[in-house]
Amino acid sequence: MKKYFKLLRVEQWVKNLFVFVPLFFSGNIKNLDLLTKSIFAFIIFSLAASVVYILNDYNDIEADKQHPEKRRRPMASGAISKSKAIGIFIGLIAADIALVLFAQAYFQESLWKFATIVGFYFVMNLAYTFKLKHVPIIDISIIAVGFVLRVLAGGYMTGISISQWAILLTFVLALVLAIGKRRGELINAQVSGKTRKALDGYNVQFADIALSISVTLAIMCYLMFTLSPEVQARFHERVFYTVIFVVFAFLRYLQQTLVYNRTESPTKIVYRDRYIQITLILWVAAFLIQIYFKK
Repeated sequence: MKKYFKLLRVEQWVKNLFVFVPLFFSGNIKNLDLLTKSIFAFIIFSLAASVVYILNDYNDIEADKQHPEKRRRPMASGAISKSKAIGIFIGLIAADIALVLFAQAYFQESLWKFATIVGFYFVMNLAYTFKLKHVPIIDISIIAVGFVLRVLAGGYMTGISISQWAILLTFVLALVLAIGKRRGELINAQVSGKTRKALDGYNVQFADIALSISVTLAIMCYLMFTLSPEVQARFHERVFYTVIFVVFAFLRYLQQTLVYNRTESPTKIVYRDRYIQITLILWVAAFLIQIYFKK
């Protein structure tokens, strides 16, 4: 089963936890009905993301064979044939459509807005896979928009409104992750001497500057989010203290990237770095305290 998990990139499903953002920040995490809806949104979006990953691997199979890490991917290594991958691709699309229809019948609500978001995510990534990932800046912007779509999907599934600051914060945070990934690829290209078209229009200096700007914007957006009247009223006026954890997490990420030159993807850094993991746990705990022990 390991090769199929790698094909679906199950480890990347952590990105789809962003569909829980509206539920978490609304203070309704204990609402079983809304939690169930968010879980459905997570599963549906994860399957849609896996469809995109399969399509991307299929399109890049020859280039992946030349890459020191990507050559281990199931299709590039030959562990899974192209025909079998196509079969899984079609099966996942059918499963996703069936899940949306089932969820609509189960909750007895129209989910056309949620379905539209998922459909737009798929179409956008079609354009990304075949053309736009080779257009500098547009490529990382599409990745960032993908995270915003995850948050919107969670909001439409649960009926929870999302603040403008939360949307902007999600976009800038995702931009940090996308730029960090590009920087890692640039460092690897310098070491191996092999580059690819997706890196045209970037260099390490540009990535460093863009990363610093994006981190600064992300911290400012988070601070403004915690100071917004609706958030202060929903939680507690002391909620802005959680910015301490956010600043530390970003500083640690910049240290790993700029000082220690960690070239792995931001997702892997989060998986492996204990400091960032502990900070995230403390941040979540601090928010839960604000939600459920407000008084």
